[in-house]
Amino acid sequence: MKKLERGELLGRELVYSGRIVKLVVDRIRIKGKETLREVVHHPGGVGILAEIEPGLIPLVRQHRYPVETEVLEIPAGKIEPGELPETTAARELEEETGYRPLDIEPAFSYYPTPGYCDELLHIYYVNRVEKSEVRFDFDEELELELLTVDDALERIRRGEIKDGKTIAALYWLALSKSRSD
Repeated sequence: MKKLERGELLGRELVYSGRIVKLVVDRIRIKGKETLREVVHHPGGVGILAEIEPGLIPLVRQHRYPVETEVLEIPAGKIEPGELPETTAARELEEETGYRPLDIEPAFSYYPTPGYCDELLHIYYVNRVEKSEVRFDFDEELELELLTVDDALERIRRGEIKDGKTIAALYWLALSKSRSD
């Protein structure tokens, strides 16, 4: 039995191990009572918000199978084994938009779904880029859209942008700019 920060791990069953995630069911004891927790283990991911010109950002539109719809979002991807998050962010920006970052800075990190998943998502920001070329992964079909920050924020208000990392990144940028004015 393993001691947890809160409670005790009594047993673990690996239900699924795939290309990206693992699903385990943990039997734990909390406050003297046994219960189950289903946990998705994820290697972590990144998103990158880029201003290719002041106030102009590239977003990508892609079909997201789990929600069966097209989603407009900042470039993003999962962290590969042994890869630093900022390396992932730079790679994803270039692959998905054709812009190579000249500098990159961390904005914030957060847990998108801590109720059942341990994924930590790192958001980066860049405002200096050079033109490169897109290199989509074999299973990606993306459409690049260049929007002003104001237009993107308005699309959030209208419910057209529903992706959490994109909403968080755009509000972070708007807050950062309002504090610097």
